[in-house]
Amino acid sequence: MELDPARRERILDAAAKLIVANGLQCSMAAIADAAGVATGSIYNYFKSKDDLIRGVYARLASTVAAHLIPSPSDPDGPRERIIRYIYDYIDFIWQDRQRALLFEYLSNVPLISGDELNAIFDEVTQYSVGLMSAAKAAGLLQDLPSSTMSGYIGGGIRNTLKWRRFNPAPLSDKERDEIALMSWNAIATLTERATNSPLSD
Repeated sequence: MELDPARRERILDAAAKLIVANGLQCSMAAIADAAGVATGSIYNYFKSKDDLIRGVYARLASTVAAHLIPSPSDPDGPRERIIRYIYDYIDFIWQDRQRALLFEYLSNVPLISGDELNAIFDEVTQYSVGLMSAAKAAGLLQDLPSSTMSGYIGGGIRNTLKWRRFNPAPLSDKERDEIALMSWNAIATLTERATNSPLSD
C-alpha cells in the first residue's frame, strides 16, 4: 500500500502537540482524532506508540540538523562557524514556540532509552562537538571538554529563552546579541572574550 507522506506528517504533528500537553497519557485515538485520521490508519505508518514516539524524536532531530548544520562546503573559519551556530540556535528556539516546548519536554522527560536518543541526535551532536573541538584547537576556546561546552551553550540558550517567553514582547536584536555574547563568553578564552566578541563584528 502506498503511504501518504502528508498524512504521516499530520500524525507526527498531532503526536508532538499532545505529548507536550499531556505526556505519554495521550492515546493513539486522541492522536488520530487530532490528526484527522482513523486510529487504525496510524499503524500503517507506525508499528506502535513507541515507534510513533521515536518518529517524533527523529523528526525533531532532522529539523535541528537542518537549522544548525551548514553545507560541508562552508568556507568560514572555526570562530565564524561557532558565532553562526550560536545565533542559529537562538533563532531556532525562539522562532517556533511549539517546537521549543517539544524540545524542552523531550530533553527533560526522555521517552526513549539513552542509547536511542544518542543515535537519533548523533548527527547534531557530532557536528556541535566537532565545532567546539576545531575552535579549541585553534586557540579560541577554553581547555574544557567539547561535549560540555556544546551542551552548555544549547542548554543555556534554551533555558534563557524559555523564561523570556513570559514577556510577550518580541525578542529584540539587542537581546539576541546579548544572549549570543553571553554564550560566546562562557566558552571563549579571555583574549577572545576581550577582542573578538560577537558584538564586535
